[in-house]
Parts: sequence; C-alpha cells; structure tokens
Amino acid sequence: MNLDKLKHTNSNNFFLMAGPCAIEGEDIALRIAERIVEITDKLQIPYIFKGSFKKANRSRVDSFTGIGDEKALKILEKVSQTFDVPTVTDIHESKDAAMAAAYVDVLQIPAFLCRQTDLLIAAAQTGKYVNVKKGQFLSAGSMKFAVDKIKDAGNNNVILTDRGNTFGYQDLIVDFRGIPEMRSFDVPVVMDCTHSLQQPNQTSGVTGGKPALIETIAKAAIAVGADGLFIETHPDPKNAKSDGANMLQLDLLEDLLKKLIRIREAII
Repeated sequence: MNLDKLKHTNSNNFFLMAGPCAIEGEDIALRIAERIVEITDKLQIPYIFKGSFKKANRSRVDSFTGIGDEKALKILEKVSQTFDVPTVTDIHESKDAAMAAAYVDVLQIPAFLCRQTDLLIAAAQTGKYVNVKKGQFLSAGSMKFAVDKIKDAGNNNVILTDRGNTFGYQDLIVDFRGIPEMRSFDVPVVMDCTHSLQQPNQTSGVTGGKPALIETIAKAAIAVGADGLFIETHPDPKNAKSDGANMLQLDLLEDLLKKLIRIREAII
C-alpha cells in the first residue's frame, strides 16, 4: 500500500484499520486515536484510523446514525492532522464519494453494497484507496468483479476485506480459504475481526455479537496470510452508540497485537 501518511511500512507487520464504529464526537475520537497511535508506533504497525461519518444500515429507525455528515468528516480530518495518520470511512451513496474523499484517505464500501456498480465507480473516480468489504452473501471468488470495476474505472488502489458469510439465521461464519483466494487478485486483503462476529437481526432490533472470539478470528487471519486487520474498538463498548456488542475493549488491544505480531513473525 502506498498511502502518504502510512507509517512503519517497512516493518513486515500486518497493517491495522481500527477505531470506533461511528464518530460519536471529537473528544472520544481523539482519545481513541491517541491510544491506538501510541500502541502502533511502539509495535511498528502501519495504522489507519477508522470511523464511520454516518451509519446508514441500521436495524431500527431510532438507532444512532451520526452527529451530522460534515461535523463527523471534519473530526476525521482533525484526527488525521493531529496524529499524522491516514483515515478510512464508509460511504453508502454515490454522492458521498467526493464529499468524503475531501476529508479521508480511504473510502470503504459496506459489505451489503459491494455489488453496487455506481457506488464502486464513484469511489474509484476520487483516486482514493477503496476498501471493499466482501458481502456476507458472496463467495471470495466473486469479489474479483468488484476489483475489476474499480480498476476498470482507472484506480488500482483496491483493498478487500472479509467479514464472514451468512450461516443460518442471525449468525455469520468465517471461511478462511477466502483470504488466500482474494489475495490472488493482487490486492491487499484484510480480515474484519469484529463485524465477522456480529449476530445480526436479533428480535430486539439491536445487533448482538461475540467479542470474546475476536482474538481467535485475528490469530487465524494472520496465520493464513491476511495483509491487514480491521478491528472496531472503544474504551466503553457497552455505551458505544453503534455496534458495541461486537467491539474490542480498547485496553485489550495492545496485548492482542503483541500476540499477533509473534504469529506473523513465525510465518514469514
């Protein structure tokens, strides 16, 4: 990857996309970013701060969707300027692409939108890196077409992220064969260690999760050759405004990354 602000790229470590699910406010975003930057600098891990400026895919109409598009995007910009790190955020509509690209370094396509041609092309045309999450309903091999759409639009800066496959009702399962398969498309491949443990469509209308298994998913992903990891983290997941049920407690992140570095060192 060739992101201007991406540090520690010569360390031979995996890269990390991490941060809160949604931008809840400036203070909490800066606090989370400061801690992760401290950890990743110490461990020499290339780091991209993640935060959604808007949450469009909600189970219930009264679920938190954001603090305002421009306000949240300006917070992402401030995180980048304050800590000199690249940032990533999701976009949901074609018109979001140019708007978000003015503030962040990587545009992320949510899994349920990974087949939306107009959205992929709009993201590609910004010239930014485009991280496409694999749909829960697709095989790894099917993601070649998403890569092709972006590259055919003139942008070779593509990342693919796995986040599990639909398995029965209200559960997901990760097929780790998909990581080497998607790496064969000549793009970096990331494992989303938190969303892959979601339990969607609960009767309460609030998505559940199994955060105790984050370490298991992350270890397996590194062992099979994932280039990067995606981890949503928060100092107080129970009170996070979005996806708290499957987030990693922020104070657990450093120990987890140390274990993963040891696995990475063992396989390269």
